[in-house]
Amino acid sequence: MGTKTVDETGVKTDEHKTDEAAEAPETTEVEKEEVADVTPDDVESSTSENEGPTGVGQGAGAVVSAGLGIVSLTGSWVGTVANSRQSLIGQLEGTASSNAQTVLEKGYGDAWQATALWGGGFALIALVVGVVVLVRPAFGAPGKPQAAWIKSVSWAGVALGVLGLVLAVLKYTDLILSLPSMG
Repeated sequence: MGTKTVDETGVKTDEHKTDEAAEAPETTEVEKEEVADVTPDDVESSTSENEGPTGVGQGAGAVVSAGLGIVSLTGSWVGTVANSRQSLIGQLEGTASSNAQTVLEKGYGDAWQATALWGGGFALIALVVGVVVLVRPAFGAPGKPQAAWIKSVSWAGVALGVLGLVLAVLKYTDLILSLPSMG
């Protein structure tokens, strides 16, 4: 073998590099045959078996829960349509009576309650989906922990669902923003 030489800058010379390459162990014929016998299908099947579930469904459920929680607070197209429909029904019924309080209650109070019902429905669904995502690892693969972002988004969906449900109940029962009375 050659001598190891290093110049003043600390860089190894070419002599040393060729010596190290010569000292590297060579692969035997048996090792070469084992490597040649492995096919791409064998590699794919072994990695997919070891990975297990990816948590994509749980992540999607967490995002859906948070989204429904936001919809329960801000309102939805379905709630707006229900509000308008109930308001129209109230106006049609209110024209038959001359009592202003009845017109106000039928035209606006029932529409307000319809909006509260739809918001509460979205909040309840957000709450259930969030809880299912949080509880899912206990029934799935208990050894594999749930990703932190999935837990965070699920908890956000649960919190928004609870808040939306509380506000919907308060709106429906007229404890918050009740209709004004006519006298």
